[in-house]
Amino acid sequence: MALEYRKIALQRKEPSVCTRNGNWVYWAVSMPKPNHSARILVVDDENDFRTMLHSILTAEGYTVDTAEDGVAAINRIQERPFDIALLDVRMPRVDGIEVLKFIKEQYVDMQVIMLTAVAEVRLAVDCMRSGAFYYLTKPYTADELLSLVERALDQRSLVIENKVMKSELARLAQSSHLIGASAEFQKVLELAGKVAPTDSTVLVQGASGTGKELFANFLHKNSPRESKPFVALNCASIPDTLIESELFGHEKGAFTDAQTMRQGLVEIADGGTLFLDEIGEISPVFQPKLLRFVQTGEYRRVGGNKTLKSDVRIISATNRDLMTEVREGRFREDLLYRLNVITLTIPSLMQRRDDIPLLAESILVRKNRVKGTKKLHPETVAALMAYEWPGNIRELENVLERALILSADDFIRPKDLALPQHFARPAAGGEGTGKIGTAVTLDEIERDHIAGVLANTKWNKNLASKILGISLKTLYTKIQHYHLNDE
Repeated sequence: MALEYRKIALQRKEPSVCTRNGNWVYWAVSMPKPNHSARILVVDDENDFRTMLHSILTAEGYTVDTAEDGVAAINRIQERPFDIALLDVRMPRVDGIEVLKFIKEQYVDMQVIMLTAVAEVRLAVDCMRSGAFYYLTKPYTADELLSLVERALDQRSLVIENKVMKSELARLAQSSHLIGASAEFQKVLELAGKVAPTDSTVLVQGASGTGKELFANFLHKNSPRESKPFVALNCASIPDTLIESELFGHEKGAFTDAQTMRQGLVEIADGGTLFLDEIGEISPVFQPKLLRFVQTGEYRRVGGNKTLKSDVRIISATNRDLMTEVREGRFREDLLYRLNVITLTIPSLMQRRDDIPLLAESILVRKNRVKGTKKLHPETVAALMAYEWPGNIRELENVLERALILSADDFIRPKDLALPQHFARPAAGGEGTGKIGTAVTLDEIERDHIAGVLANTKWNKNLASKILGISLKTLYTKIQHYHLNDE
């Protein structure tokens, strides 16, 4: 940004900014910059100085509010959230140090830059010990202030990232891509791609282990909120008595163990995405409070009387039939309608059986990084295709991870799979495995094996040839030779 500095009289009113020397002020006229989304509170008891800071920060695209003293500042902060506060140290009634302590006790991720005309080492140390991001002494240039604001925003982002790091690590440990080529899967993926750029609430339905959180992550990553936090909460893992505190936070002393104020997940996720897994598990007592938040974005911390607001996109997931829950009085109908503006129904692994080889290959690529390079034997692929997978993709991943440990060579064989005994090997009409080791020819065993793989792949010849480890031309030759057909 090109800045032109001019020395002009203090009483002159034009946008710019920020240094003072006797009766003169050095103003900096700035060119417009791309819009920022940060919210800044400027607190100073001198009206001219507040006006200067407001002008330069607004010109930079920031959303700026002002307060004339410490009491007004505390009231503003309780009314709406801010990312940064610029605090004058010397103010009547309540000084900047007291406001700083209040902020750090109640809004720990909010960054504070202290402004003062007095260069005192002890004062600077007190501010930094109380949690200030920086102590800036007047006079200073616009470039110095704007650079400091950007650094404070970076620091705030780090604080928020640390808060959500645990859930982020668990999320990133999973595959970052949605994998599948089956028609059922592609249909859901296409719908997810259409709804991702919007702010509509989404309800992700599907059996346990089908990858509901991966779809929620996909929606977040392909939305305008991508750079903001993605915060996940498993509602089934939180007791009914604590879920309100977990989501909305609590004030100090709100209950026996509330030793300090705690921010809720909706506050941490502000601007981003809140993923509520197992939404069907929340109690009827809490559902009205969640409904109000979904409708208005407003909430109160447990034990507090101030109404706060957070802008989050809500994605929820469940393996329950919520319409049945509504009919039986366990789930509010109006809440369901608010949550499922768009519904994504994730197919089970059996509904997308053709994707099993692709998923297995992807899982092995991730697991092989630490377990060593191993491949699936063709018979193993056929065994995986034949199994019913009640635990879906999560079960497939667990089975393959165990097989990587137990396999004795570079191939994972059917005996390495922790599957029920009757699913350990593929069968054609239930006869194939019973012929192994008996007085039958190799041609008969080969015929049964090829017929079994073709049946399991629903006669997808490209996929069957890959599983069998032969060319497509060879497979056609075998089909003709053994007089196989899809009847």
